[in-house]
Amino acid sequence: MIRYGVYVPQFGPYADVQLLAELAHEAEEAGWDGFFLWDQVSKTTLTPTFDPMIDPWIAMAAIALRTKTLRLGPLVTLLPRRRPWMLARETVTLDHLSNGRLVLGVGSGGGYYDFEALGEPTDPKILAALLDEGLEVLSGLWSGEPYHHEGAYYHIKEAQFLPRPVQSPRIPVWVAGMWPAKAPFRRAARWDGVAPIGRDLPLNAMLSPQEIGEIVQYIEVQPGYTTPFEVVHSGILAGTDRAADRALVAEYEAAGVTWWAEKILPERWGSWADWPLDAMRAHIRQGPPR
Repeated sequence: MIRYGVYVPQFGPYADVQLLAELAHEAEEAGWDGFFLWDQVSKTTLTPTFDPMIDPWIAMAAIALRTKTLRLGPLVTLLPRRRPWMLARETVTLDHLSNGRLVLGVGSGGGYYDFEALGEPTDPKILAALLDEGLEVLSGLWSGEPYHHEGAYYHIKEAQFLPRPVQSPRIPVWVAGMWPAKAPFRRAARWDGVAPIGRDLPLNAMLSPQEIGEIVQYIEVQPGYTTPFEVVHSGILAGTDRAADRALVAEYEAAGVTWWAEKILPERWGSWADWPLDAMRAHIRQGPPR
């Protein structure tokens, strides 16, 4: 059965840890299954100004303490701008704090404000290599076994990270990718799930069920693919006609979607300039269309 998550930004008026923890608690009470945050560090291209922005990992710690059943995690962390050994510590700590509810969404990134403007690499091939090697290091450190690594970008002479994650065999990894590029989806097949995005697709639009079906069919024949495997769709429900919402979700579920991540975006009820918080909060409180 498909599961439903709330997918919210962590900047602007949502740059408030206590508010996000409250929203997550309300989401859990309303019947949502997950609460997922954006993960940016500098500026988005959605507004002309440098808006307030908070660290999602600290926010997720607060969310973990205010909830009991919600899956939580970033959608997505751009792993090439993170030190994988630091992320290993953070993820395991949060996995224990949440009693095994963390999901790690990852992507390669490359945007101007989070990369070029901060002196980070922007070559897509280098970013892809950093993502692959970073995931390898994460997996090795999560094992709890003595670990060393000699790669193109990362070098670990000796390490053993304890405790291990609560979840076994590892914290689930969901890999983002822009369809119809193929490489990110070959990468995703080797991990635990995929979070597809449409290339040049507006933020308030969605991939079609047909496109999701093509993605699923492509992943299922890739080396390393195993089940269970999560397909995470960033979706938009009207919220005004529950029967129509259920019918829409059913189309995506038939195409292979296992998680519906509901995008809570200001532009759906107003604009990024005015942030209609009451409408956004009411949509969360309404709960998913079960």
